[in-house]
Amino acid sequence: MRTAKDAAPGIRRYSTVIGAMAVAVALLGLVSLFIGSSHMSVSDGLAALIKRGTAANNRIIWNIRIPRILAAVIAGAGLSASGLIMQTTLNNAMASPSTLGVSNAAVFGANLSIIAFAGGFLSTGNNLQSYAVGANPYATSVIAFLFSVISILLILGLCRVRSFSPNVVVLAGIAVGSVWTAATTILQFYATDVGLSAAVIWTFGDLGRATYRTDWIMLAVVAAGLLAFALLSWRYNALLSGESAARTMGVNVGALRFVSLLLASMITAVCVSFLGVIGFVGIICPHITKRLLGQDHRAALPASALGGSLLLLLADSLSRCLGSGSALPVGAITALLGAPFFVAVIFSRKENRRC
Repeated sequence: MRTAKDAAPGIRRYSTVIGAMAVAVALLGLVSLFIGSSHMSVSDGLAALIKRGTAANNRIIWNIRIPRILAAVIAGAGLSASGLIMQTTLNNAMASPSTLGVSNAAVFGANLSIIAFAGGFLSTGNNLQSYAVGANPYATSVIAFLFSVISILLILGLCRVRSFSPNVVVLAGIAVGSVWTAATTILQFYATDVGLSAAVIWTFGDLGRATYRTDWIMLAVVAAGLLAFALLSWRYNALLSGESAARTMGVNVGALRFVSLLLASMITAVCVSFLGVIGFVGIICPHITKRLLGQDHRAALPASALGGSLLLLLADSLSRCLGSGSALPVGAITALLGAPFFVAVIFSRKENRRC
C-alpha cells in the first residue's frame, strides 16, 4: 500500500508540471499582445495596456488582441479537457470533440443561417452590401449552437435506446456527422457567390471574431464543465480499470458516460458556434498530458486544459506571424501542427504495444 510519504514525490511532480504550464500560458499570452500586423513596439503596447497609448493602439490592444487571447485560453482549455474526457469514457485514444459530429452540426447551422436566413440565396443575390446589412453574427452562432445540441441529443438518445456502449457512440457520431456534412454540401450548392463565401469563411477557425461578450459566455460554459469533470475525477480513474471494475466501485458507468459526453459536447458546441471549427486540440493535448503525468485525472484534467490553452495561443501567434498583414485561420494552423503529431502517436513503439 502506498503511503502519504510515497505519494509526496508524485504530488510535487504534478504541481511542478502544472505550475510550469500555467506560467507558460501567462507568458505566451503576454507575448501574443505584441504580435500582429500593426507592428506595434513593446513600449507602445505596454503603454496601450495601461491605456496611456494612442487611441488606435488602445483600441487594438483592448478591443482586438485581449479578447482574442482570452478566447484562445478559454476555448483551448475547453476543447482539450473535452477530448481527454471523451477518450476516457469511450475508451478510444482517437476520440475528440468532433467524435459526435458536433462540429458538423454547427457548420450546417451556421451555413443555414448565413445562406438562407441572412439572404444568401433568398433575397440579396450577389449584392454584398445588402447581404452585410442582413447578416447577424450572433444569430449565426445561436443557430449553430442549436443544431449542435440537436445533434448531441439525437446521438445520445439513439445510443440509450440501442446500447450505450463506446463503439455504438462512435459509429452513431460518424453516421450523424456524415448526414450534417451532406446537408451542408447541398445547402452550399444552391448558395450564391456571396452567401457561399461568407459560409465558407465562417467555418475557418478564427479567434479574430471573439469579443468580451462571447468570451464571458464561453468562460461560463467551460468553467462549469471543468468543475463537473473535476468532481467526477475519481470515477474516471475507476473507469480506467475497466467497466466491470468501475461498477464494483459503485460507478454507474452508463450515467457517467452520458453526462460526460453531454458536457464535453456542450463545451465544444459553444466554442465552435463562436469561433468556427478548430481541430486536433482535443487529440494532441490529452495525449501529451497522459505521457507527462499519467492517467490520473486529478492531474491530467488541469494539465490538459492548460495544454490546450498553450497550443491554441501558440497556433494563434503563428497565424498572425505568417499571415503577412492578416491572420491565417487558426484551425488550419492547429491541423498543420496536429497531423504530424497524430501520425507520430499512431506509429510510436509505445502506442503500438498498447494497440
